[in-house]
Amino acid sequence: MSKKMDRKPHEPGWGEVILGAALSVVIGVVLGAVALVFKPVETVKELPKEPVPGQTYFIEGSRDSSKAKQATAKRKAFALGSSGTLSIVEDELNSLAGPATPAPVPAAKPKAGDKAAPAAPSAPSGDALSAGTPNFRIRGGVVQIGFPVTIGLLDTKVVVQAQGMFAKRGNVFVFEPETLTVGSCPVQRLPYASTYVTKKFLASQTVAEDIAAAWPKVSAIAVEGNVLKLTMP
Repeated sequence: MSKKMDRKPHEPGWGEVILGAALSVVIGVVLGAVALVFKPVETVKELPKEPVPGQTYFIEGSRDSSKAKQATAKRKAFALGSSGTLSIVEDELNSLAGPATPAPVPAAKPKAGDKAAPAAPSAPSGDALSAGTPNFRIRGGVVQIGFPVTIGLLDTKVVVQAQGMFAKRGNVFVFEPETLTVGSCPVQRLPYASTYVTKKFLASQTVAEDIAAAWPKVSAIAVEGNVLKLTMP
């Protein structure tokens, strides 16, 4: 006569319960962060008198050409390592950084009787993430660097903005963000994400060779109001 074995339904142990709860929290945080990254950011010149609750704003720095007439001369003086203190405003930085949107290269006009050649399709960059032209803003002793980032796989742009100051690491000054926002997500609250964004975009920005060569000579950096001051011995 066969014996029937009584099998109790599996009851999860405390380890499984804790692991399941932890995974739920992690998944919730990731999904919430992704949603904030793609939440639209409003680009403005000045913060509205009554900001919309929950809305993230990107305040663009000025690029007034009338205030950047000495930008090229100051750049040359810095590259040559001229001693003294060089005062730079955001208009000059944005002028040197380049236009917000580069002008398209005009196509060659076809000769009479020739058919116009079809426009060549734009080649994909191949980069999953690519940063655009940076925009600088200096207010209240704080430097803000913002730039659009294109997510190639989704063909979507998000705004990355960092606010902070310069600090000396070893013998070289580096920009250290106090706040770092991707889209509407404050990634400074996510240590690993903050490190990745800083290395991927801020630390990897292309710098002209002459400027990179002169940068280690800077002995002091200060921000007074809306002026960045670089001192070289």
